[in-house]
Amino acid sequence: MFEFIVLGEWLEFAVRWLHVITAIAWIGSSFYFIALDLGLHRDRSLASGADGEEWQVHGGGFYHIQKYLVAPASMPDDLVWFKWESYATWLSGFALLCLVYYLGADLYLVDPNVMDLKIWQAILVSVGSLALGWLLYDQLCKSALGENPTLLMVLLYLILVAMAWGYTHVFSGRAALLHLGAFTATIMSANVFMVIIPNQKIVVADLVAGRVPEPKYGKIAKLRSTHNNYLTLPVIFMMLSNHYPLAFASEYNWLIASLVFLMGVTIRHWFNTRHARKGSPTWTWLATVLLFIIIAWLSTAPMFRAESSGALVPLSPAQERFADAEGFADVTDIVLGRCSMCHSTEPGYDGIHWPPKGVILDRPEEIARWAPEIYLQAGLSHAMPPANVSFIEPEERARIVAWYRAATGEKGG
Repeated sequence: MFEFIVLGEWLEFAVRWLHVITAIAWIGSSFYFIALDLGLHRDRSLASGADGEEWQVHGGGFYHIQKYLVAPASMPDDLVWFKWESYATWLSGFALLCLVYYLGADLYLVDPNVMDLKIWQAILVSVGSLALGWLLYDQLCKSALGENPTLLMVLLYLILVAMAWGYTHVFSGRAALLHLGAFTATIMSANVFMVIIPNQKIVVADLVAGRVPEPKYGKIAKLRSTHNNYLTLPVIFMMLSNHYPLAFASEYNWLIASLVFLMGVTIRHWFNTRHARKGSPTWTWLATVLLFIIIAWLSTAPMFRAESSGALVPLSPAQERFADAEGFADVTDIVLGRCSMCHSTEPGYDGIHWPPKGVILDRPEEIARWAPEIYLQAGLSHAMPPANVSFIEPEERARIVAWYRAATGEKGG
């Protein structure tokens, strides 16, 4: 039988795979329809009464697409709704948040050097912030600001900046940027679930009943869809940021996140303008490059500060089991000799300027703290060290396995 940690690792992998697949489907369909809507030829008098049309070629076939502002002469029975891509992305993302950040809160969510929270408190803040974020955003859109899209977007940006700063003062740097992405993605998915799809259903019901739909429903849906369009790329950055300590563990991580949202605007503005056949605003590329250069500079000014470089955080009872387990002294010697040249506050390996993924293994306490990862990466598998550059021996890997299983009471298989 597989060990619990192995099953958990594969479960996390499966959910992450599902999350990426559904995100590709959602983002792909969203970007496609934005480009389609902007690129429609509306200067043609169409016999069908459609608002615009476009011819496209793909996969060896030709597609003739028309958009109706109101409805075609008859409503088709097999109308396709684009909604499950969004729902499945959020559900799989929240499941991944639970598996990685809630179940692994003592490693990834809570950093006592930032705020000494109990795990249940941190989870409550996490879930509460996602819900409150949507409620605040939704009320702002429903207020008079909804009639001023530009001002609303500026206010939304300021809220995101405030959340970036707030998250980095509550959670670990890794969790802070991830939560900023989840905060934004929750708004985007709730836009689909709570506003866009319900409004479209109202319009369809009116058309089927022979009533003229109120134009406000389409206007509201268009506003929310525009927000989703400009927020997509920053969300992807936040979700990837946990792999790059220069993004999440920098002293200015909240400012880096804030600038990424501006990059999302400049990049999407270029594509939207091109799709609408209104030219090519090359200034957006210059702005994007300059923003990226500023972000890269901020990540090292001052130079990288690891999350665990502050006061030593006490081990949890579960982590203390690894420190007390038989073989810990031997494993400590192995890790210090084979891993700490890279995974230390000041790495000594040529070309390594900061600990990979912010993981520091130059103290026995940190080795106990990262026991599951050490077991998976250097014991059960040969993922670490990369290409076995430190020449860790099979016997040493076996001692890591024996130590972990002595602490957990698992036998493996």
